[in-house]
Amino acid sequence: MKVCKFGGTSVASAEQIKKVAAIVQSDPSRKIVVVSAPGKRFSGDTKVTDLLIELGRASLAGERVEAPLEKVVQRYAQIAEELNLDPAVIRAIQTDLWNRLSADKSNQELYMDRIKASGEDNSAKLIAAYFAASGLQAKYVNPGDAGLIVNDLPKRAQALPEAYERLATLRNSEAVSVFPGFFGFTKNGTLRTFERGGSDITGSILAAAVKAELYENFTDVDCVFAANPHTVANPVEIEKMTYREMRELSYAGFAVFHDEALMPAFKESVPVCIKNTNHPAAPGTMIVKERDYSKRPVTGISADSGFSTLYVSKYLMNREIGFGRNLLQILEDEGISYEHIPSGIDNLSVIIRSHQLTPEKEARIVQRIQTEMHADDVHIRSDFSMVVLVGEGMNHTIGLAARAASAIARTGANIEMINQGSSEVSLVFGVLKHDETKILKELYQEFFEPALVK
Repeated sequence: MKVCKFGGTSVASAEQIKKVAAIVQSDPSRKIVVVSAPGKRFSGDTKVTDLLIELGRASLAGERVEAPLEKVVQRYAQIAEELNLDPAVIRAIQTDLWNRLSADKSNQELYMDRIKASGEDNSAKLIAAYFAASGLQAKYVNPGDAGLIVNDLPKRAQALPEAYERLATLRNSEAVSVFPGFFGFTKNGTLRTFERGGSDITGSILAAAVKAELYENFTDVDCVFAANPHTVANPVEIEKMTYREMRELSYAGFAVFHDEALMPAFKESVPVCIKNTNHPAAPGTMIVKERDYSKRPVTGISADSGFSTLYVSKYLMNREIGFGRNLLQILEDEGISYEHIPSGIDNLSVIIRSHQLTPEKEARIVQRIQTEMHADDVHIRSDFSMVVLVGEGMNHTIGLAARAASAIARTGANIEMINQGSSEVSLVFGVLKHDETKILKELYQEFFEPALVK
């Protein structure tokens, strides 16, 4: 059995959905199909999820919703019409949206979850109807009925252990199960969404639950590349990589796969294949537990911006028991998670995603560290990027960090921070955002282009 997930661009139009049907029909082992909400059809187009966010915000603000609602309905109506589906499908979608809009608004986060999840839910209903009309034995599966149980607020939505036991019964279905991605239900029946891009998570959960032989993640690229093709011209294609390598690259900006989605597949050792809906014959990139890393120590290079650094200095910090715990407690009180903590004996830096900060939070954090922890210096700087080198073979390669630092030095940029995880699968350089692109290009040339010349 294979579980396959189709992203937003794969279900953005009738033409794309026909490709999805052909892919599913070509392999009888593709028994579970996870779908996203319709994405962009062309440059400048708007994703259905973004239309739904606009709709939900208008409703919460007490504004008229007819116009934003019509935009959503028309997207589905155009797809249904071009697929020659019964108009009843669109009437059902319209009724569903009105029901969601009239739901309880006392918790705005849960209300928006309910609105946003309609994108995947109605996409699955429409695609299941088209599969059936095409002669494929298929059925829509509601996540709540199937048992995709998630935790309650305030923590981010994650599948509970019992969800895997309940979802395992999908393995017994004769029909192809068309399953909406992105959301599940709490034990009391409250709908909650995963983080944006969470359809990848749904697919991985299902693959782990049914112990699939393969989880295929269909997108709009043939494979995962060693660097962002929008930054580096014709980057090397990655044929095979490990779960850890993909996790590190996804964290650092590889948008092809949600970084949280690998955990369920990893736990059950389900291999993952990244494939292209528009070119299904391409082999794609396989993500597995282990691989031969002798050919090239660095598998990929990525960069992501939007980081801030909380810098704290205090003389004899290293001798003060509980200093780190107290500092992290202040961040926890503000609802902030951290990414890296490089440190010296009298100072440390906490790397934070900038979107978690506000001017008010920054002022409170600085004041509390000064008054409660008596720090000598506390300040926050923004506009940083993290450039990450990833590869299972890095810890067996002498001088790799020196080569990377030398390559960055050639660009004239300054390294603000260096951090290497204990697993030595990744090497992270903190740099100023405006230096990100030239550093990425220079590192790619250092670690990949010499190999091509040989």
